Amino acid sequence: MKRETVIVIDFGGQYNQLVARRVRECNVYCEIYSYKTDLSEIKKKNPKGIILTGGPNSCYEDGAPSCTQELFELGIPVLGLCYGAQLMMHVLGGTVEKAPVREYGKTELLIDASKEDESHSNVSEIFQNVTSPTICWMSHFDYISRPAPGFCVTAHTADCPVAAAENKEKNLYAIQFHPEVLHTVEGTKMLSNFVLKICGCAGDWKMDTFVESTIKAIREKVGKGRVLCALSGGVDSSVAAVLLSKAVGEQLTCVFVDHGLLRKNEGDEVEEVFGSNGNYDLNFIRVNAQERFYTKLAGVTEPEKKRKIIGEEFIRVFEEEAKKIGAVDFLVQGTIYPDVVESGLGGESAVIKSHHNVGGLPDYVDFKEIIEPLRDLFKDEVRKAGLELGIPNHLVFRQPFPGPGLGIRIIGEVTEEKVRIVQDADAIYREEIAKAGLDKKIDQYFAALTNMRSVGVMGDERTYDYAVALRAVRTVDFMTAESVEVPYEVLGGVMNRIINEVRGVNRVFYDLTSKPPGTIEME
Repeated sequence: MKRETVIVIDFGGQYNQLVARRVRECNVYCEIYSYKTDLSEIKKKNPKGIILTGGPNSCYEDGAPSCTQELFELGIPVLGLCYGAQLMMHVLGGTVEKAPVREYGKTELLIDASKEDESHSNVSEIFQNVTSPTICWMSHFDYISRPAPGFCVTAHTADCPVAAAENKEKNLYAIQFHPEVLHTVEGTKMLSNFVLKICGCAGDWKMDTFVESTIKAIREKVGKGRVLCALSGGVDSSVAAVLLSKAVGEQLTCVFVDHGLLRKNEGDEVEEVFGSNGNYDLNFIRVNAQERFYTKLAGVTEPEKKRKIIGEEFIRVFEEEAKKIGAVDFLVQGTIYPDVVESGLGGESAVIKSHHNVGGLPDYVDFKEIIEPLRDLFKDEVRKAGLELGIPNHLVFRQPFPGPGLGIRIIGEVTEEKVRIVQDADAIYREEIAKAGLDKKIDQYFAALTNMRSVGVMGDERTYDYAVALRAVRTVDFMTAESVEVPYEVLGGVMNRIINEVRGVNRVFYDLTSKPPGTIEME
């Protein structure tokens, strides 16, 4: 049976892969292509629908990312989002100009019925079963002041008269806001309406298809070669390791680098699960490289530089271990898409921060090729793949932990003493969250060390110590997130324990920032 496909055309928006993620939520296969891709290549894919992403440019300026009018004449449903909506209007004869009032953040959206329908029951198919008013996420400097000929307005906000428009006859739909982010309350429903109703997709693509096809592709690529897997013990690298084990068996060796930036006792815990006494036959090797990393990071305060140092040192350690075990052809990493898009390597996106296993890689890597089997997946999709591979729930749903580890949860210079402070504070925080029964209700939570020191008083004596920041967020895709309302009594208990038990800390803060505008990690 031929697989149904929806194509996402990327115009440089940060949420390009998130759009694809939402399409896959509808069990429809989705691929992303740059706007520079020749239209003939898109047509070869025979897509059921096309979605145009947002982007940072103004579509009416010279040199701005664009597309031809032919794209809208293929007879295929097209949905433009934010910049994609503006570009659709611009190309087809509408007017896009600088908005008199910039809209950013959560905005009330009112859905319009056709002018002929006074009962307001005849709303756009894309807004079927969507409440009006509803909350959407706006992020634009420009706006559509006049829709293209043949389009009717289907939604508006107080400051945006054309928040959505459509030409139903030609199956063209324009949405000025971002339905793909969780801040748009019923955004998933809108995208589902487009993919399943307007495009007519059956919605029968499942994660088992991904697992089977990936194992097959890895076997073909690796052949009789030897593979070295970077295993951190986190969700992503664990799923990648088991996926490779299923694909190439004894050709795989897993190297776990303890860089001294792990959570408290985590090195021993990883070895217990994946080592010789564990349940997996992964040819597990542990490398204790704490002092090596501390030396490299000494005096470094700039976040990007820290990430790149950690990334390069990881690779060098892997290369050294590869030489010890003989010729190794491939390096495997548990890179997932939020790492890629934030590193500026996902289509046309801008760099937010590099990740140690993506944008932090050195120019020269002594392997034939790097394999990243999870590169196109989001965290929840990685977990689904893990369950499909038979990995136990307690490993699949383990708390996410970044590859650079505590190096990016320490603001400023990384020292062994600061690592101790963060490890102890984080262990207390995790214990208290679990004790309160909140560990399964929060998608990510951790303690970080700020670079701020302030005066305090303990035991009638003056102190001048660090402030710890607590973070807890709720998210599905890790591209957007909201802070969690942790009960005050829980936060108070955590604060008391950290102040009393962690030497060098005299203040505790709680970080309320959502993503955007912040990121989940501190650096």
